[in-house]
Amino acid sequence: MKIAILSREPRNYSTRRLVEVARARGHEVEVLDTLRCYMNIASHNPSIHYEGGELGNYDAVIPRIGASITFYGTAVLRQFEMMSTMALNSSVAISRSRDKLRAMQLLSRHGIGLPVTGYAHSTHDVPDLIKMVGGAPLVVKLLEGTQGIGVVLCETQKAAESVIEAFIQTNNNILVQEFIREADGADIRCLVVNGKVVAAMRRQAQPGEFRSNLHRGGTAEAIKITPEERATAVQAAKIMGLDVAGVDILRSARGPLVLEVNSSPGLQGVEAASGKDVAGKIIEYLELKASRKHKPAE
Repeated sequence: MKIAILSREPRNYSTRRLVEVARARGHEVEVLDTLRCYMNIASHNPSIHYEGGELGNYDAVIPRIGASITFYGTAVLRQFEMMSTMALNSSVAISRSRDKLRAMQLLSRHGIGLPVTGYAHSTHDVPDLIKMVGGAPLVVKLLEGTQGIGVVLCETQKAAESVIEAFIQTNNNILVQEFIREADGADIRCLVVNGKVVAAMRRQAQPGEFRSNLHRGGTAEAIKITPEERATAVQAAKIMGLDVAGVDILRSARGPLVLEVNSSPGLQGVEAASGKDVAGKIIEYLELKASRKHKPAE
């Protein structure tokens, strides 16, 4: 196959691993800077241009779209889809998962375990919002945040009121969530590919830190997940419509709780911790998806 990888960071571990594995399996691969792609949106002949010329046809596209460029990145991916290029994850699924509020509402509708989560617009509603999620301590999250940025633990009622009011008054969209004390600064990242958890790791926050993200200095180790956690991760990815996803789960007294479903999960931490060839599983699935697409109708 001729494969395009949409990525702004060709030297990034995840991008390099996907290129390495795909080429080892005999595929032609090109890494395209998402923001350098520009589009001719025409009903009779849609096309994508890149660095001064029109791109040729690709059999498949692997989107590695950062959260900060979701709008433009999904527009580029839609253009590939309009040109009948098979996408590893669809533009609709990526947009759905990147909208944290919409994602939480969809997961809730389907009965997935979640931390109690509140959302409000007016500062007048802050006291009841805090009460609704069980009071302090609580967690405030920017809807547009990623890698632990824009996530604040508020230890007291007064701190919670001040932080929430400040975010609202500066026109930031936030979620307010209960603090799961028994998680003890750890979460589980499950890598789901084609409806199966192919690798999992436990991420532990540094002492004095509650965010377990590896970008925030957290550590990772292999973990054996429970059947309930496995089923929760698979179902969460399915609800988002993602064929490849990183599902972040907290272990709580009432069972697994989903924090987030990531459409472009990093591979370095989970491959190192689990010893699994996650990039290989992704390319294998892309090959399977392509074979299904070209299989003649019976």
